[in-house]
Amino acid sequence: MQPYGASRGLGRGVVTRRAARSPSAGSVVVVEDDLSVHDAVGGEAFFVDLVDAFYRRVSGDVLLRPLYPDDLTAPRRHMTLFLQQYWGGPGTYSEQRGHPRLRQRHLPFVISEPERDAWFAHMAAALDEVVVARGIDPAIEAQMLDYFAQAADFMVNARSPQ
Repeated sequence: MQPYGASRGLGRGVVTRRAARSPSAGSVVVVEDDLSVHDAVGGEAFFVDLVDAFYRRVSGDVLLRPLYPDDLTAPRRHMTLFLQQYWGGPGTYSEQRGHPRLRQRHLPFVISEPERDAWFAHMAAALDEVVVARGIDPAIEAQMLDYFAQAADFMVNARSPQ
């Protein structure tokens, strides 16, 4: 079974790396390597740090915390595996859990605009923290932030109370 997103190239933005000098005459040469975002950000360690930073924020959020189980071990692992796979890493998430079915998995929870906004704010702050700490290219951060905004919008399944 092919991992979710693999056939459509989801999350596999190409990152170009450039070499500074050629071995002959010291001239500048451009070398392009097609890397998945997963590889460009450093692989699993980046996503573990991102998810840890996100859940540190969620743990203290009075709106979002009740939506999660008391023990956050499984949600942390699931999110880490999903993000790695989405951004071009190993297909472990799909191998263990099947197709992500993100909206379906989140239907039992009331997610309206306040929950969406809180989730996105925590994810954006976590992403910024990890990107800065690791010196990740701002273009990759922008690509990931755009995805998280779309994902947050997609999860909304209820109207905000009037």
